[in-house]
Amino acid sequence: MSKESFLLVNLKEDKAKELAQVISNKSCRKILEYLSEKEATETELAKKLELPLSTVHYNLRHLLEAGLVAAEEFHYSEKGKEVNHYKLANKYVIIAPKSTFGLKEKLKSILPVAIIISVTAGIIHFFSRQTAIFGAAKLERAVMETAGPAIQVAQPQPNFALWFLIGALTALAIYLIIDYIRKKK
Repeated sequence: MSKESFLLVNLKEDKAKELAQVISNKSCRKILEYLSEKEATETELAKKLELPLSTVHYNLRHLLEAGLVAAEEFHYSEKGKEVNHYKLANKYVIIAPKSTFGLKEKLKSILPVAIIISVTAGIIHFFSRQTAIFGAAKLERAVMETAGPAIQVAQPQPNFALWFLIGALTALAIYLIIDYIRKKK
């Protein structure tokens, strides 16, 4: 069971419709009111609220699905069946008229791409350094054999990893800007 202290609902989602149906149901409201004072089993709720057991069972299923009621504890009956103890989920219901997908969620969605970019840049950097070191040593040996120890060769190597990283981050930034502009319209 989720331990979040709120239930965020977008008016465009089906969950908002289901939640509205649950809250508008008279039996559900009675059960919620009773559970706000203390926890109870289905049988106890049926007796205290003077409702049929099948009605209590049906409504508790909907309240559980909506996230308004929790069943975290149970005991075994004389017949060996699990008997759940229901209590209020103690959550705030927040209704959002627009999409709740914001910058934080967008950053979470591109995090795997950013990690892949960083790892790839690191691998390119590692192999380009190894190749440069190996190539420079080979070239230095060849020069030493032909020209002698007085000549030193230093050839700057382009940093492929840095260019890859800059290109990938630029492409990612352009994507985010275009996506933002599209959502604004």
